Amino acid sequence: MGEQSDAEPSLRDRYLERRRFLRAAGAVGGTALLAGCGGNQGAETGTPTGTEPTTAPATEPPTETATETQQTEEPGQSLEERYPGLRILSPEPENAEAAARATYTTLITPLEEFYIRNHYPTPDIEESEWTVSLTGMLDEEVELSMAELKREFPTETVFHVMQCSGNGRAYFDPQVGGNQWTFGAVGNAEWTGTPVSAILERYGADTSDGMWVSFMGGEAPEGEDIFTRSLPMGKVMDDCLLAYEMNGQALAGDHGFPVRLVVPGWYGNNNVKWVNRMHVMDMMVFGDEWETEDQRLYTHWQQYSYRIIPVQDEAAEQYRTIDTYDTYEQMQNPDQIRNAYVFDQLVKSMIGFPGEDSTVTRRADGSVEVIGVAWAGDNAVESVEISDDGGETWNQAEFFRPDLGPFSWRLFRYVWSPEPGEYTLVSRATDALDRTQPATISSPDQNLRGIQNDQFPWNQDGYINNAYMPHAVSVTVE
Repeated sequence: MGEQSDAEPSLRDRYLERRRFLRAAGAVGGTALLAGCGGNQGAETGTPTGTEPTTAPATEPPTETATETQQTEEPGQSLEERYPGLRILSPEPENAEAAARATYTTLITPLEEFYIRNHYPTPDIEESEWTVSLTGMLDEEVELSMAELKREFPTETVFHVMQCSGNGRAYFDPQVGGNQWTFGAVGNAEWTGTPVSAILERYGADTSDGMWVSFMGGEAPEGEDIFTRSLPMGKVMDDCLLAYEMNGQALAGDHGFPVRLVVPGWYGNNNVKWVNRMHVMDMMVFGDEWETEDQRLYTHWQQYSYRIIPVQDEAAEQYRTIDTYDTYEQMQNPDQIRNAYVFDQLVKSMIGFPGEDSTVTRRADGSVEVIGVAWAGDNAVESVEISDDGGETWNQAEFFRPDLGPFSWRLFRYVWSPEPGEYTLVSRATDALDRTQPATISSPDQNLRGIQNDQFPWNQDGYINNAYMPHAVSVTVE
């Protein structure tokens, strides 16, 4: 299977050649685009660079053997030692977020600053023993080894903002349960792997409208619910990958080694780690067929969790299938879907420099350069505005180059000319559909299901907060 003519480069060769081009252009590799954005928040200069951004030097791409083993970890290292740029929320299962705002001054997030979200402890896996099965409504059910996934199918790369759906949960009032993520459960990375569409097409899957693919993770301990997400066939066929590389290196164990699903533009809960099964079906996982008498075996994280549930609802209303996947649209139309499913990401932005509670010194011309990132899921970011008075007045920011594609975040900057004093800096992004970040989070008694009156809806699990005021930074200008 998958034999190549000697006259034509292999799929892997074509991928490596493409990476050489990207690296020569300085667009990949996880190196900071902006220099001097260190984490010293006590006394910062008025700009991270003082000049136009520079790209990283060209480097050689990884060899073909780079993805055979996961990124190395020293035996006995703690989570803090492995990821010095993270704030640890729980050591087991491993959950940690970026510790400093400076993480959000670069195009690509390095591994040591990239958040980790696990429901169960990271499993110890031998790649040579790992397989991914394909079952359900197709001509031929198969079980694929990692070697087959890498060698027998096309290899593609996408830049994608991975964001935990609970990012910003700590800003809900009253507080909700779960890991108290602040701003740091998001990162932008280069993901490389096999297009799921190529696998489905090869084995005759029914890929018609209305079909779904359910992806199952293989990390659940005995007796625990299996992490499963059902995704609409259209999205799966468009751009989903079974990824085995992150920023040009094999996945780290905590990020899904040896293979995870990457769903460009969609929240991290859809990007199933440690994938070991894909099931083609004409509905989502739903009902008795996918549960046991005492366990939500496959349905928990599709039907009960990752739903927008206001106070007045005891639980999410369940659906066999839906035909609206845009999270914002679901939230705004509860008559169609009462409790929105968390799929594609809402528009959001983050100031990376200056950092929280920082003191900055103005440049010689009296200015300070504000740097940050913005993204909008399946949609493009149209604009970013900056306010230095807590959202009373706004000024337009500008984007840096390069643009790494529709699912990457955009770096923005604003040349600010403040007088000495104390300020509340905040950013507000708008996407191509003219959807703008709301200002605040509603109170629970309002029972909002969608964004209304410049308010994001308080919900029982603290999901997908994109309100801009909770993400503001306090800055003292000298």
